[in-house]
Amino acid sequence: MSGFLSSEELQALKPAETSSFAAPIPTQIVSSDEFFPQRQNKQQREVEARLKEMGTRLAQNQGISRRSFFRTAAGMAAAFLAMNEVYGKVFDVTPAEARTPEMAAERAAALADQFIFDGHTHFLRDDTRLMGFVKMRQAVSDSGWNPQLAGKKQTIEDLKYNNYYKEIFLDSDTKVALISSAPSDIPRDWFLTNEMMAAAREKVNRAAGSKRLLCHAIFTPGQPGWLDNLDHALALKPDSAKGYTIGDNTHKELSRYPWRMDNEKVAYLGYEKMQKAGIKNVCVHKGLFPPSLDGVFPSLRPYADVSDVGKAAKDWTQLNFIIYHSGYRNVGGGATDAAEAWAMVEKSGRNDWVTDLAEIPEKYGVTNVYGDLGQLFAASTVAQPKLAAYLVGCLVNGLGADHVVWGTDALWTGSPQWQIEGLRRLEIPEDMQKRFGFKPLGTAGGPVKTAILSGNSARLYDYKAPTSWSKMDRFAALKQEYIQAGPRRTNLRYGYVSV
Repeated sequence: MSGFLSSEELQALKPAETSSFAAPIPTQIVSSDEFFPQRQNKQQREVEARLKEMGTRLAQNQGISRRSFFRTAAGMAAAFLAMNEVYGKVFDVTPAEARTPEMAAERAAALADQFIFDGHTHFLRDDTRLMGFVKMRQAVSDSGWNPQLAGKKQTIEDLKYNNYYKEIFLDSDTKVALISSAPSDIPRDWFLTNEMMAAAREKVNRAAGSKRLLCHAIFTPGQPGWLDNLDHALALKPDSAKGYTIGDNTHKELSRYPWRMDNEKVAYLGYEKMQKAGIKNVCVHKGLFPPSLDGVFPSLRPYADVSDVGKAAKDWTQLNFIIYHSGYRNVGGGATDAAEAWAMVEKSGRNDWVTDLAEIPEKYGVTNVYGDLGQLFAASTVAQPKLAAYLVGCLVNGLGADHVVWGTDALWTGSPQWQIEGLRRLEIPEDMQKRFGFKPLGTAGGPVKTAILSGNSARLYDYKAPTSWSKMDRFAALKQEYIQAGPRRTNLRYGYVSV
C-alpha cells in the first residue's frame, strides 16, 4: 500500500488498460503508483451493468458498435445518466441527450471552445525505471487471457509524451496544461527531471506556435544540495514550483527527507529563493495518504496533512500556496474508501484534511491558499458522486470560488474529458446545499465553474487567453482535423485496478 507498489501488491492488481471496462467514465477506481486502489463496489458494478445495457441498446439504434457509441458525446451523456440512476441526481443530464446524438453533439460543440486550464498533469520520462505498469501488462500477455495482448511485447509508451499530447490536447477540451513531476531520493526515479519538464514545455509551445504548456520546478527541502539544485531549477524559468512534504512519494519506505511547509530553517530558505526569482505560485502535494498508511509509515504521517499550510501562508503573503489534491486522503481500500468518507460527511459534516484546508483562510486570516482538484475529483466522482459534490462545495465555501483550481492528474486516468464533463454537469443537491450552507455551482459556463476550470489558474499564471481558441494556433487546426476525422478517444485508463 505504499507509493511505489510492492510485488505483493502488484499481484493483487491488474492493469486498468485491459482489466477495466472502457466506459466514458471509469466504473471503478484506477490508481497510479501513489495508492492502492479500492475494489469495485456494488454501486459501481450497478453503474457498469446499466451502462453496458444502455450502451448496447442505444448503439444498436444508431447502427454503430457500443465501443464507437461510448466515444461520442451521447455515450458520455449515457454514462452520467447511469450514475444518476444509481446515486441519485447529481449530474445535469437528460435521457434525450443519450438517445439523440445530434443533441449531445450540439451541446459538446457549444462547449468545445471553453477555456480549460489543467494545472496538474503528468507523463513519464523515456528512460523511466518505474516499470510496474509494463510488468502488469506483460503478465496479462504471458498468461494469454487477453488475446489482444498475446505474443505482443508490452511497453510503457501510453504513459509517455506522444500519448500525453493526444489525450490532453486532442481527446479533451483542455486548452492549456501544466506538466508536473514527482521527485525521489533516487534521482533516476523522478517522473521527469526539471530539465525534462522545461524541454517538454519548449517542445509543445514550439509545435503549437503559442503558449499551451507550462511547467513546474520540483524542489526537495532537506535533500543534500537541495538549495543549489533549486537555483539550477529556477534558472530554467519555470512557471511555478512544486514539492512533496513527505519527501520521496515514489518510494515511501525509503523517504529520508520529509519537511514541513512552515519550517523556518528549511522550507523558508526555498521560498526566499523562489520569491527573488519571480516565482509566485508554490504547489505542494498533500493527501493521497489513506488512514491505512498511518501505521505503515508513521514517520511520514505528520507531514502528509495540511496542518503546516496556515502558518506558511501567513508568513509568505507574497506567495500563493496551491495545495495539490486539496489534502484528500480517502483513496485506500476497506474502511478508508469513499463510502466511509461519505458516511463521515453525513455524520459530522466534515472530510478530514479537505475540510481542514477549507477552514484555513478564516482561521489564519489569509487569502493566498488554493485548493487543487487533481485526483480528488476523479476518485470521489467515480466512487461516490455526492462526496464529490460535498468536496467541491466545501472548498468553494471555505476558500472561495476564486481559490479552487482545476487539475486532473492525467494521464493516470486517461483522457481528462470525462472529468471536465463531470464538473460541467455536477450540481450540489438541494438538500446538501441547505444542510451545509453551500451555494449552487451553476451551469457549465457560469461564473463558478468558469473560475474553477480556467479563470483562477489564468489569473495565478498571468495567462492571457484568446477570444477564440478555434483559430488560435497550429494546435487548433490539428484539433479541427482530428474532430472531423471522427471521435478516437480510447476511454482507456493507465494504472491499476483491484479485482
